[in-house]
Amino acid sequence: MNFKKTAFPRLGLAFALAVPLRRPARAAGAPETATPVKRLVVIFQENVSFDHYFATYPRAENKPGEPPFHARPGTPAVNGLTGPLLSHNPNSAPPLRLDRAHAATCDQDHNYTDEQKAAHGGLMDKFVEFTGRSTGGCDPKLVMAYFDGNTVTALWNYAQRFAMSDNFYGTTFGPSTPGALNLASGQTHGASPGELASGMEKFVVDGTVINDARPEFDDCSSGPVVRMSGTNVGDLLSRKGVTWGWFQGGFKPTSRKAGGAAVCGAAHKGSDGKKKDDYLPHHEPFQYYKRTANPHHLPPTSVALIGRTDQANHQYDLEDFWRAAGAGNLPAVNFIKAPAYQDGHAGYSDPVAEQAFLVNTINRLQRLPAWKDMAIIIAYDDSDGWYDHVMPPIVNPSSVRGLDALTDGSCGAARAGSYPARCGYGPRLPLLVVSPFSRRNFVDHSITDQTSILRFIEDNWGLGRIGGGSFDEKAGSLESLFDFEGGGRAPRLILDPATGRPKL
Repeated sequence: MNFKKTAFPRLGLAFALAVPLRRPARAAGAPETATPVKRLVVIFQENVSFDHYFATYPRAENKPGEPPFHARPGTPAVNGLTGPLLSHNPNSAPPLRLDRAHAATCDQDHNYTDEQKAAHGGLMDKFVEFTGRSTGGCDPKLVMAYFDGNTVTALWNYAQRFAMSDNFYGTTFGPSTPGALNLASGQTHGASPGELASGMEKFVVDGTVINDARPEFDDCSSGPVVRMSGTNVGDLLSRKGVTWGWFQGGFKPTSRKAGGAAVCGAAHKGSDGKKKDDYLPHHEPFQYYKRTANPHHLPPTSVALIGRTDQANHQYDLEDFWRAAGAGNLPAVNFIKAPAYQDGHAGYSDPVAEQAFLVNTINRLQRLPAWKDMAIIIAYDDSDGWYDHVMPPIVNPSSVRGLDALTDGSCGAARAGSYPARCGYGPRLPLLVVSPFSRRNFVDHSITDQTSILRFIEDNWGLGRIGGGSFDEKAGSLESLFDFEGGGRAPRLILDPATGRPKL
């Protein structure tokens, strides 16, 4: 297959100049925004490809014993699995529907190089061989599995009432830490090992993070750690005086060591039946940057200062988010991370556990007075290696010998002056926007990526760009998912956290 034709679909259309965001009238004392969105909540979940959750949307099998799903009239189609992709798939195993009783699965291989090998130069036919997990009793054919609206019922219902994308990508290939860093800064380069341990080359290559090294500025990190240089969106928000915070389950210390170092001991039983820490440091991107880190997990000095700079330095426990919300003090920009057992990551979490978190969170947000000018973005950090049939457009090549392997031992010809090991875009991921301003029952087909979220924040609050090679300069706009000028507003949708269906 001709790599250029396969890897660069519709690239020119994706990066045409975006329509400028519309600037509404500003209420007295409120931060100025380019759209009516005054409060943004980004719920950043774990390890799901688009096909893994939306392969057959909006058609569910509706087998007995599972919550039924019936699409609304006029529901648009997505670029999913149909026809030959289901009956004569080019992979060595066919796609496999998993029912709700089998929601808990093995974790798949989501290594930077192996994901490129699975894509096989655009043929998308080597997932079983390269990202299917064969250790620990796992069947590598499981990598072809997908769920439908009988299991990921809430997400399908949110897609029905609000807006989603079927052309949203991880900014680069690879696992959780690169995805989290791309959300925060659009940049995985600029890493310095904070701990010179053997095997560090598995985590950082020529200054670029490719794997799950832990943040140096975090008492709860263990194993190889790194620090990041450069600017992140938190820096931009603070400079502009816009309130913001990262809120993560389990961030609050359960105890402290002699000298005050935090101990993150909160845990729950995961979907695999094993105890799992609620707080995973490598899922917290702002802890990699000294300027935005809260190494000792110090609490905010008051509810009134949540979102502002004090000893917590904008890094909080989820409890602090709800304390601020209850006091009418929700920051303008909020990043939410579920405790690990509810973040959707295969192996220790699953779609049913994730659904409980998403629905309980979004139900509460919709009942707040702030809902009237809020947007919720549901996004994911990486694909976990799960099969997706769409070859991502390669907007940033890399040619690191022995590492890049998309085609002919590379990921396109590296450009002079570009940073290595940032092959991207990576795999296709789900993205949904739940908001009074969402288009209703709408599927956006324009090319976007994780840094499109970063770009929305930058544009809405007038922050400018990160610079230094950040992918925010390349990012497509999310504006197509919104209807800021229509007369009507999308109504609330309160769901049952157990079934994912609307409450009667």
